[in-house]
Amino acid sequence: MSQAIKLGIIGLGYVGLPLAVEFGKKRSVIGFDINLDRIEDLSKGYDSTHEVDSNDLHKSSNLKFTNKPGELKECNFFIVTVPTPIDDQKKPDLRPLLQASKTIGKIIKKGDVVVFESTVYPGVTEEECVPVIERQSKLKLNNDFHVGYSPERINPGDKKHNIANIVKITSGSSPEVADIIDNLYKEIIVAGTHQASSIKVAEAAKVIENTQRDLNIALVNELALIFNKMNIDTSEVLEAARTKWNFMDFRPGLVGGHCIGVDPYYLTHKAQLEGYSPEIILAGRKLNDMMSNYVVSRLVKKMTKFNINLQQSRVIIFGATFKENCPDLRNSKVLDIISELLDYKISVEVFDPWIKTIDLPSNSNIKLVNELNKNFYDAAILAVPHKEFLEMDHSYFKKICKKNSVVFDLKSVLPQNASDLRL
Repeated sequence: MSQAIKLGIIGLGYVGLPLAVEFGKKRSVIGFDINLDRIEDLSKGYDSTHEVDSNDLHKSSNLKFTNKPGELKECNFFIVTVPTPIDDQKKPDLRPLLQASKTIGKIIKKGDVVVFESTVYPGVTEEECVPVIERQSKLKLNNDFHVGYSPERINPGDKKHNIANIVKITSGSSPEVADIIDNLYKEIIVAGTHQASSIKVAEAAKVIENTQRDLNIALVNELALIFNKMNIDTSEVLEAARTKWNFMDFRPGLVGGHCIGVDPYYLTHKAQLEGYSPEIILAGRKLNDMMSNYVVSRLVKKMTKFNINLQQSRVIIFGATFKENCPDLRNSKVLDIISELLDYKISVEVFDPWIKTIDLPSNSNIKLVNELNKNFYDAAILAVPHKEFLEMDHSYFKKICKKNSVVFDLKSVLPQNASDLRL
C-alpha cells in the first residue's frame, strides 16, 4: 500500500510546503494551493515564508506545484494543511477547511485516504469535514474512503526544530488506516511518531499545546504588570527563579500570530457548545490581548514624563512580524501598537528586514524605512528580536534617538542599561 500512495498536499503555507518538500524526497508529490502567485513563486524556487531553502525546491524532481484542483485526481492520499483562523467575533472560521474538504470531495475515489493537519477543536474532522466529503463524493467513510488527523507542529522561523525533528501525532478513522498513516509519516519524521487512539484525541492534543503556552505567557505577563508597580525588574526575577530545576521558563511579551493567539478560541468555542464556560483559558486570552495597550500606555507615560510632545514626536519600531526571524504579519500585536500610537498623533516608522513593502496589504498603516538617522527619534521600541537586531551594538538603539528619548525593550534582550523600559 505504501508504494502505491500518490500524495497530494492541499495548502502550501508554513505547514504544507515543508511537508511537501520532505515527502518529495521520498515519493511523488503534488502540492496544491489556490494562490496562483504562491504557485508561481514556488515553481521558480522562491519561498516567501523562508521556511524552505531554494535548493530544496529546485532539486526535488518528485515535487509538482499547481493551483488546478483537477490535477489532484491522480492522487489517492491527501493531506490538508489549510489555515484555521478566527473571525471578528473570535469564533472558529472553518471556511478554508470546509472548502478544502469540498475540493477533495469532487475528486476522491474509493480507497482514498484524507489526513487533516489544520488545528481544530475535537470533532471537526469527523463532524464537519467528513460530511462535506461524503456529500460531494457520494462515498461513505470507512466503507469507501478513510480519514485521519495528524496535527502540524511547525514552529515558523525555527531552523533547529524542523518537521523531521518533531515527534508527529497520528490517528485514523480505523485501526488499519491509522497504521498506514503512521507508517507514511515515519518515512520523513526522524523523531518518530505517536499514534493516538482516536482522531478526537489527536485533535485535542494539538489544541491544548498552544492553549497551555498561551496561559503560561499570560501568567508571566501578569507578573510583569505586578512587578512593574513594585519597581522590580521582571527579567531579574525570572533569572533568579530559573535557577530552580523545574521552573518553567516563559517570558513576558506580545502573543500574536496564527497559532497561540488563535487556537485557544477553538477549544473554548467547543467547550461552550458543550455547556462549559472555560474561565481560565479566556482570562489568559484577555490578558494577552491587552498587552499591546499596556505597552503603549507605559511608553506614553514615560514620554510625557520626559516632556516629549507626543503630537510632534517620532517613534521607530524594530520588528513588526508576529515573531522573530519570520516574515509573517498575521495577527501581529505590533500592528495594534502602531494603531494606538497613531491615535495619539505620533509619527510611527517600522524597521524590519523581514518585511518587504510589496508584501504589505493595501490598507496597511505600516510605514517601512530602510535607513535610520542618528539622533532622530523620540522613542524606539524593540518589539521583535530578529537575529539582525541581536547582532547590533547595544548602544545603537539609543544612538538613533534624541538625547531626551525613550528606548523600550519589550523582550528584555538588551542589557538593562541599554533601555529605559522593559516588560
